[in-house]
Order: sequence, then structure tokens, then C-alpha cells
Amino acid sequence: MPLVQHTVVDSPYDALTLVAVDGVLSRMYMTDQRHRPPEETFGEPDPRPFGEAIRQLDAYFAGELTEFDLPLRLDGTQFQLRVWEQLRRIPYGETRTYGELAEALGSPGASRAVGLANGKNPVTIIVPCHRVIGAGGSLTGYGGGLSRKQRLLAFESGAAEPDALF
Repeated sequence: MPLVQHTVVDSPYDALTLVAVDGVLSRMYMTDQRHRPPEETFGEPDPRPFGEAIRQLDAYFAGELTEFDLPLRLDGTQFQLRVWEQLRRIPYGETRTYGELAEALGSPGASRAVGLANGKNPVTIIVPCHRVIGAGGSLTGYGGGLSRKQRLLAFESGAAEPDALF
């Protein structure tokens, strides 16, 4: 049986709950995030597996880190895993449309499926699903809420400091 542990850390975007399976980050949720599972699935509270993740998150929120380098244990369908890998390839401060992601996956007609997989991303911010926008540049869907998505994009574009986003 896998060892599941969690910790909660503060961020400029509300508390983040980090969950590790066998010592590897597998999920990260914002407060009131869509698709957030029940707390009892997060395992025992224990901050020990999360030192490097917390260090990199702190550096990201300080504007000192633009690309996360963490091992992740992501559970999903093969298609979801492919979408989440494409998300990790979107550079800091840039966005892609659902259609562009579908094209990059070799499935140009799969924009809706990409959107569904994007919405099920289990590691918010680190797997940057907030960098995906609608075809006309509109802010569409975000498990953490559209206002958080807008604030994250403004922060990454240099238009706002994270603390100024509330």
C-alpha cells in the first residue's frame, strides 16, 4: 500500500495542499479548487517529503524561478498524461490555446478533450494549466477560479507582483 502524506503551505493565491505518494509530489490543490478530492484522501500530515517543492514554490512566488524541476507522480489516462506533459512545455509568461495544445498532440480536433484533461490537472501551478486560454484569447476555465488564473497570468507577465494580486 502506498504511503500518502500531505502538508499545507501559504501562497499569495491562498493555501496550497501538497500531497505526496511514496515521497513524490502527486497532487497540489488550492482552497476551493474544482475536482479537489476529500481531505481524507490526502494521507497523514507530514511536511518532510515537500522540502524541495516548497523551496521551488517560494522561489516562483518571489519571481526567481520560471521553470519547476521536480519529480512528479501523476496518475491519469494516457491522454491526460500527454496533455499534462504539453502543459509543462509552455514557457513561463506565455500562453497557448486549447487548439494549439491539441495540434501539438497530433490531434487537431481534440480541443475539448484537451480542455477536459487540462481541468483534471492534479498539480496546479507546477503543471501550468493556468497558461491555457480560449481561442480568442479569452480566459476560460480554471480549477482554482478565473480570478486566480488572471492573477497568475498577470504575475508571470510581469504586470503584477503576487502580493498585489489580492
